[in-house]
Amino acid sequence: MSKASSLYIHIPFCKKLCGYCDFFKSISLAKLPEVLVRTAEEMRERAPMLAGTVLKTIYFGGGTPTVCSPEELGSLIALAGEIFGTSEVEEITVEANPDDLTEEYLVGLRRVGVNRLSVGIQSFRDEDLVMMNRRHTAEEAVAAIERARKAGFDNISIDLIYGLPTATLEDWRANVRRAIALGVEHISAYHLTIEENTIFGKKGVTTAPEELSDEEFAVLCEELRGAGYQHYEISNFALPNRRSKHNSAYWKSTPYLGLGAGAHSFDGAYTRSWNLPSIAKYLEGAPAECETLSLQERYEEVVMVSLRTVEGVDLRLLEEWFGVAKRVEFERIAESFLGCGVLRKMGDFVAFSEEHWLISDSVIAEFFG
Repeated sequence: MSKASSLYIHIPFCKKLCGYCDFFKSISLAKLPEVLVRTAEEMRERAPMLAGTVLKTIYFGGGTPTVCSPEELGSLIALAGEIFGTSEVEEITVEANPDDLTEEYLVGLRRVGVNRLSVGIQSFRDEDLVMMNRRHTAEEAVAAIERARKAGFDNISIDLIYGLPTATLEDWRANVRRAIALGVEHISAYHLTIEENTIFGKKGVTTAPEELSDEEFAVLCEELRGAGYQHYEISNFALPNRRSKHNSAYWKSTPYLGLGAGAHSFDGAYTRSWNLPSIAKYLEGAPAECETLSLQERYEEVVMVSLRTVEGVDLRLLEEWFGVAKRVEFERIAESFLGCGVLRKMGDFVAFSEEHWLISDSVIAEFFG
């Protein structure tokens, strides 16, 4: 049986810079046509990386992929079909800005095979959206989801951000309830982070106090659990059978090929590669840089990513991939956290008790000495 694989296509263009965003992108669309041509060339050049695998997911991320027309995205989907075959692809996701999702655009996405949307709403409060320099309003966000439903999309994810300095706990609760009322299948909720090279970083913007952020996370979990969402990864919630197949593939060490300036790839074992975050160098055909992880680095990565999921660490796989000694080492460290209820064991899996996910970073660090 062939191993599954995934394809990520980075569209590094935006019409406007958000205050918090640290992803590689350009707000000039002048080079977009050239980048799309180069992305198609790169797909052909690097196709051997996925040889012997079965493509299961395609994900357009950014930047803002919806600066492209449905036909431009569709041409890359069609090319993936020619090169890899898409008969077994289960999920084709496009990240989208609400104000790009016109009725005509949504119909176009459906026509070229897109079956999942990831909509960057971030907040249903206009005050928050203005502060973050988003280019849509709360009303436009709701209308975009409603149009997507009418266009036939039955698998919609939205992003929300908490820890904002402009919102109270009740503001956040109202945000979560608004998302639930829309009936979206998937919600990703991230705490605001301030990076030095972002607009927020340069302006000295701060996040909400830690105590408020913790309360917001608790409200998030409480409201979404009560509405039937499964908390399957620290930042991700889904209705039954609606988990993100693409993101789940990352967490399960599935090989993936990343195309576009700044995109990352992984061979499923020990080799990671990435394109330089430069449109000019990308258009020149600069080769991807790469690194080979040591056994210890790969072990730590698997433990860290796995403990962020509801299933946790699979002890059998840990032993198969890294040897008996590593499994014993992991179980020895986990023992004290199991004893106090921070971690729980279910058969051969060790995972966080949900009420302790907030301290996950400090606990995970204990496994790395």
